[in-house]
Amino acid sequence: MHSRKIIIIGGVAAGMKTACRLRRLDANADITVIDRSENISYGACPLPYYIEGLYDDLMEVRKTPAGALRDETFFANVKGFTTLTRTEATAIDRQAKTVSIRSLADDTTEVLNYDILVMATGNTPILPPVPGHDLNGVLPLKTMEQAEQLDQLADLAKNAVVVGGGLIGLEVAEALTKRGIQVTLLEMKDQVMATALDFSSAALVHRELRKNGVNLRLSEPLQRIEGKTSVEKVVTDQGEYPADMVVMAIGVRPVVSLAADAGIALGATGAIAVNDQMLTNDPAIYAVGDCVESIDLMSHKPVYVPLGSTANKHGRVAANAICGHPDRFPGILGSLVVKVFDLNVARTGLSAEDARLNGYDSVSLTATSPDIAHLYPGNKPIIIKLIADRSSRKLLGAQIVGPGVVDKRIDIVVSALTMGATVDQLAQFDLCYAPPFANAMDALHQAANTMRNKLDGLADSMSACEAYERLNGNEPVMLLDVRSPAEYEEIRIPGATLVPLGALRQRLDEIPKDQLIIPFCKLSLRGFEAQIILQQAGFTNVCYMEGGVLAWPYEYE
Repeated sequence: MHSRKIIIIGGVAAGMKTACRLRRLDANADITVIDRSENISYGACPLPYYIEGLYDDLMEVRKTPAGALRDETFFANVKGFTTLTRTEATAIDRQAKTVSIRSLADDTTEVLNYDILVMATGNTPILPPVPGHDLNGVLPLKTMEQAEQLDQLADLAKNAVVVGGGLIGLEVAEALTKRGIQVTLLEMKDQVMATALDFSSAALVHRELRKNGVNLRLSEPLQRIEGKTSVEKVVTDQGEYPADMVVMAIGVRPVVSLAADAGIALGATGAIAVNDQMLTNDPAIYAVGDCVESIDLMSHKPVYVPLGSTANKHGRVAANAICGHPDRFPGILGSLVVKVFDLNVARTGLSAEDARLNGYDSVSLTATSPDIAHLYPGNKPIIIKLIADRSSRKLLGAQIVGPGVVDKRIDIVVSALTMGATVDQLAQFDLCYAPPFANAMDALHQAANTMRNKLDGLADSMSACEAYERLNGNEPVMLLDVRSPAEYEEIRIPGATLVPLGALRQRLDEIPKDQLIIPFCKLSLRGFEAQIILQQAGFTNVCYMEGGVLAWPYEYE
């Protein structure tokens, strides 16, 4: 009986997941994995933490939880397939069903036959063609080799510039700062994580970066890098910054030239187009991982969001499809989480801006709560932003930021979005409760119920960013702090007037009726109460500030 020859081009996350799953399902298949590098099957996401010094052995990113090194011998003996490292696939002949390969060790060439081909060629960092980008000390962070180089540079560096405010840029900025290096972070847009977060959420990240000493430069694109043979400084249109090392982190693009040359169809994003079984336009060729585009489950449009979690799902679906097991990859929600110093940042679904661009009449709501019972030691705040459709009340997305536990809440929202839940359904989710883990009404319950109040017309509110804009506009505005005097003395928002909630009914004559009144407190539960008191007293222009002091992303006094 003929054993199917299956060739997989790419041996990191998606490629190895495909190969391992294939072997479990088909004991007889002739499986060969090809990769340019000698470092295969490694996790790229932990690389910034190596640079930070959280672990010493870089090879840990290639080891199993039991400590086995995932090398060619491991995959041959344990998994039962062949891995050709330091081998480049140079051409695909779809008619003949062959792949031409070249050994990077001795430059020899060979032609391999296949019955099934899987493209797992991954992505490559985008390097801007600015003068000086090829100087020594200028590197992206994608591979283990680059992590090792950056770690060595950090041993001697006093100043570093990170170009790009995405996930890698933020993680590397923290890692280098904790190495005692002065870090400047350049971002050409007006916020970090511009494709993932709304400005109100990103502004909280800005404050955290600056609080920890990062010189954050927004709306400031890189112009050139200067130095003799090694980098010495970075120049923008607003200034110049000393640099002993530069980390390029402006994004990645899919590696698709091999596929495109073979006539494999690319999608609207420029990545390989596949169906929900990871099959390309060629019935013998599949594609998985960071070289393919996915469908956004909320917009139903193709998107390119390369993540290791998605790559592993791709590999399993492709292997199942190849072996005739029913499976499909429905799409993604763009779910992600990142740690930025003491701040945890997570998001899923549509942002408020994306919701509007996709034709939704969207409503946003920000609510602040402790992550566990406020009386239990170690509680920390989290700031939840929910986005919903006004008419259907369907949940569209969420962003959660704070020093508290955000990942489990975003994963709950992922479940809600996947099942098409409304805000009302989210408010009734039967979540676990015990003081060490959550409040009796979890932070998500509180956020959902606050959104319901807004949708039902029971609460008039605005975000901290909207309040800031109104304060700096031409209309007279009273920012009303209804916290206690002790809280006010500890920290306060500039320009706010203190009238504690317990004294508000007795001091209504001090509140102008001809101005917009924006009450707030620490979380804005009291701010909402103040809004009700004022409206019941005849004030008609009142909107409480969502999220309270903790969601205020600007300067405090």
